[in-house]
Amino acid sequence: MSTATIEHAPAGHGAHTEPTGLWSWITTVDHKRIAIMYFLAATFFFFVGGVEALLIRIQLWNPEQAVFSAELYNQLFTMHGTTMVFLVAMPMAVAFFNYIVPLQIGARDVAFPRLNALSFWIFLFGGIYINLGWFIGAAPHASWVGYATLTSNAYSPGLNTDFWFIGLSIIGIASIAGGVNFITTIVNMRAPGMKMMRMPLFTWMTFVTSFLLITAIPVIAVALIFLGFDRTFGSVFFDPSMGGDPVLWQHLFWIFGHPEVYILILPSFGVISDIIPTFSKKPLFGYPIVVYAGILIGFIGWGVWSHHMFTTGLGPIADSFFVAATMIIAIPTGVKIFNWIATMWGGTIRFTTAMLFCIGLLAVFTVGGLSGIMHAAAPITLQQHDSYFVVAHFHYVIVGGAMMGLWAGLYYWFPKVTGRLLNETLGKWHFWTTMVGFNLTFFPMHFSGLYGMPRRIYTYSADLNVDLFNQLATIGAFIFGISALIMVWNLWHSARKGEKAGANPWEAATLEWSIPSPPHHYNFPELPVVRSREPLWNDGEREEVLAVTMLEPETEPVMPVPSYWPILLALSITVAWALVMTGIWWVIVLGILPVFFCTLMWAFEPAFPEGH
Repeated sequence: MSTATIEHAPAGHGAHTEPTGLWSWITTVDHKRIAIMYFLAATFFFFVGGVEALLIRIQLWNPEQAVFSAELYNQLFTMHGTTMVFLVAMPMAVAFFNYIVPLQIGARDVAFPRLNALSFWIFLFGGIYINLGWFIGAAPHASWVGYATLTSNAYSPGLNTDFWFIGLSIIGIASIAGGVNFITTIVNMRAPGMKMMRMPLFTWMTFVTSFLLITAIPVIAVALIFLGFDRTFGSVFFDPSMGGDPVLWQHLFWIFGHPEVYILILPSFGVISDIIPTFSKKPLFGYPIVVYAGILIGFIGWGVWSHHMFTTGLGPIADSFFVAATMIIAIPTGVKIFNWIATMWGGTIRFTTAMLFCIGLLAVFTVGGLSGIMHAAAPITLQQHDSYFVVAHFHYVIVGGAMMGLWAGLYYWFPKVTGRLLNETLGKWHFWTTMVGFNLTFFPMHFSGLYGMPRRIYTYSADLNVDLFNQLATIGAFIFGISALIMVWNLWHSARKGEKAGANPWEAATLEWSIPSPPHHYNFPELPVVRSREPLWNDGEREEVLAVTMLEPETEPVMPVPSYWPILLALSITVAWALVMTGIWWVIVLGILPVFFCTLMWAFEPAFPEGH
């Protein structure tokens, strides 16, 4: 039964009331609570990955020093990359998907609430599982891209790589389930009148990203399964001595890996496409073009993967195709940037912290985009491949693009989640320390890369003359770390003592700002009728929408009941995957039995209160 039901229960007679306590969070299927848990888990992993980054920078402060062993350093940079991509940037975006999308389209929840809870618990258990290796001295150590044959038993004995490929396999299940859920929600659960071309841009980019998730994640799933068979059961998919091909791993990884870049970036593009109009007091310039540009990025992103492989000898025809595709994909991205600038042009701009992060994204992401276009030229890539120049480019795109957009969204939607505003003074300190620390960390890496410093090395020769660049990067990394502490203090302090926000503190135009802050568990007492893209900026429509969304109903909409089966099923799936480590087929088969049991019990549990 869909959560789009408009049945009501009399208040106090079987109506849903918001539960409290730890158990209520463990069993919740409310999209808003799940979003908060995603955000808190991603923030925790952000600090784990950040500590790993600082330890890396300490090791690289001076040439030829050995603060850490080469093995520990390999574990640090492998886990830093894995954590930041799979355990921070992706789930942080999913936190925003969960909380904001149903509110923006006028829905009471996502299409499949229990599947949504399952996605979160699988992500959390998968993230914990990958990090368990730290406690037994066997953290993954073959880099976050896992190139064959470094991940083979010959070059990576022990459990290190097993933790990596099994953990990522578990997390992939969560990503696919989430993608299916959001596509179904956006297609089927929009409020009356909410046509596709009236949806806010954040919802549009969630839609495109969800399609990328359900098509890209299966590709890396295949690669990880091949790797698992090689390591556990003696197959030779990537062993060249037995007829396998290590370049096959690169194709599979990067066919996933480049759509993955847009899985990380497009949500932030959606965030700032909603924030910039709000604080420019103007509708988004060229709304249809921004939508089509996002869709084009999703399509063209499938045709650029081998620009990561120009050094593998693909040949001039293949290289030419990927050079052209890589240059072409810059066009819709550049179109979006011009649309955002045109939206601000002539507007009444308010330089809130959220707006500053949007402008910061435009500045630093453009730098990353320009260095990306440089790498579209195969001869340049041949020189810069696997150097610190690529590290600089990657971080300008992912941190400068994805994370800055999400921080903008944090300051923008925090009042909706908590009913309180984040402190703007602390927010501006967060922004400026982020900008200084980020640029001081990563801009010098362009130069160290051009001087010849390879990436993924635990020390470097003094003859390279890159000492200064590495020391600047280390100082910048610690400033960046301070910025994160300012953010967390602001979150903690403002959630408890921040200024009361009201329903629409920004005078924004979209539907989520038409309901109280924080929203009721049912979001909307009655589903509003939408007649334009900016319903709260059109006087007649605004009054009509608010008359429906701000009322206190005599009866409450019937909502799905909490369930403990999602967490039990997620735990069963994690244990079943973990038993692959044993390499014993009957143990693995036995491990699957609890998965079937939990699935069966889930299937027969009523989704709604009895009688509805």
